[in-house]
Amino acid sequence: MNTKQLSIFLENRVGRTKEVIEILSKEGINILAFTIADSAEFGILRLIVSDEEKALNLLKNAHISVIPTDVLWIEIDDKVGALVETLSKLEKNNISIEYMYICHCNNKPYIVIRPIDMDKCKGVF
Repeated sequence: MNTKQLSIFLENRVGRTKEVIEILSKEGINILAFTIADSAEFGILRLIVSDEEKALNLLKNAHISVIPTDVLWIEIDDKVGALVETLSKLEKNNISIEYMYICHCNNKPYIVIRPIDMDKCKGVF
């Protein structure tokens, strides 16, 4: 399923991630998926949330750099080898990805994928 992810650019300093999550939490926004990639100077916090539009507005109003990004949200089987099966589908169809991560939501495992070619990847899943 195609969904929006919020990519948030944060300077590396103690408490900065908490500040962002607190803004969302105070407004009742649930975080469904979460990952952080960092470098020496900044990090990219990637979130899938229960109300993307409200979260986007809240973060922009707080002067936090945020960009909505299209990603695929794919439910996988909760069993050994399920990730291999998904990666095999990507390989078989020659689909390159920028990044991916796994999360659990409602007791089900999901893979979040940012493919190079979104349309081609949607056709596989």
